[in-house]
Amino acid sequence: MHKSSLKLAALALALSLSGCGLFPEKVDETKDWSAARLYSEAREELSAGGYDKAVEYFEKLESRYPFGTYAQQAQMEIAYAHYRQGEAPEALAAVERFIKLHPNHPNVDYMYYLRGLINFNDKLSFLDFIFRQDPSERDPKAARDAFDSFKQLVERFPNSVYAKDAVDRMKYLVNALAQYEVHVANYYYRRGAYVAAANRAQIAVSEYRDAPAIEEALYLLVKSYDAMGMTDLRNDAERVLKATFPNSVYFRGGPQVSAPWWKIW
Repeated sequence: MHKSSLKLAALALALSLSGCGLFPEKVDETKDWSAARLYSEAREELSAGGYDKAVEYFEKLESRYPFGTYAQQAQMEIAYAHYRQGEAPEALAAVERFIKLHPNHPNVDYMYYLRGLINFNDKLSFLDFIFRQDPSERDPKAARDAFDSFKQLVERFPNSVYAKDAVDRMKYLVNALAQYEVHVANYYYRRGAYVAAANRAQIAVSEYRDAPAIEEALYLLVKSYDAMGMTDLRNDAERVLKATFPNSVYFRGGPQVSAPWWKIW
């Protein structure tokens, strides 16, 4: 073997043997921290917006001290940190894990509430279709999931401090879901798909009876049946509209359906 090759081989062997010296492993500053300090440091990171670091500390706390209140609190804080970071899948997974492990925890009602908030946080993107997108392409699953989570909270923990806010959010979501169906019905009506328009308006009427959007849903039923020449159904829908909303703006030529910005035909 050539001398230079031998030198290179020897050098490589020396480096491999002394690699730890050249590239020392990163020292874990938390290795001697108590559970109390780990929790305190994690909370400080969380308060300062250092969510990644907070999760790292909470996970170390749970791993090193798996028993006791600190570990359980860490699990809850991990879910909250992911939620604040906008990491919905990770947050939901942490919530579900906590509920499964500690179904009788004194603060488990908060985890049901947090699960609702995680889904509710998508409400703006859920309603974006009103302004930017073809409404028939949207899926309001997050809104329904949020409603179901808040409903479970209210049913299981009616005296929870989070119950009132959960009820308020449920009312909002019902209105939003009804409005979603009405917007989709409007979309189909503008395209001349009157059967589809009537079907979506009927969903709003039957599933969200007390929502404000029902007034417009009934109006769309009248218009859709009229367009299809279904006089009896049209008259029935109009009677319900008059009985339910005797002062409806639609009897005074009120807000009319206007084409959205994306409609070019």
